[in-house]
Amino acid sequence: MKFSARQLQKGMKWWPPFLGAGIRVRSMSEDFRDAVVELKLGRLNRNYVGTHFGGSLYAMTDPFFMIMLLHNLGGDYLVWDKSGSIEYVTPGRGTVSAYFRLSEKRIAAVRAEAAGGGKIFPEFEVNVKDDADQVVARVAKTLYVRLKPRHRPK
Repeated sequence: MKFSARQLQKGMKWWPPFLGAGIRVRSMSEDFRDAVVELKLGRLNRNYVGTHFGGSLYAMTDPFFMIMLLHNLGGDYLVWDKSGSIEYVTPGRGTVSAYFRLSEKRIAAVRAEAAGGGKIFPEFEVNVKDDADQVVARVAKTLYVRLKPRHRPK
């Protein structure tokens, strides 16, 4: 891949969708298996009633499972976001965060399922939590994964 985890973490600080919403990548492990993303409530990301804007809550979770899986599977695979949904559980106030974890077991399972060359659609979930560890939102992501044509079984 083009960027190290550290480069990606630093670069996302200036990525317009994150910069404008106040989203910060607090950490990204060098093996792209763990990431922590944070969003502080501010004037630019409040909704009409003064709590976190739902679009910002979703945006803070959007690219991470795709990026993490892409780095862990390697260049032989196509990895894209296919769909996503968010369930708002309680109003978000203050600072909220999302912790992303991609285990070796899950990576191996995705690799095994994609080995036949067909499209697969693994699902991932992450919770957005407040400082009191209360769930503010649940986000579900479905990815598209497939071996690139030159790597598919004949």
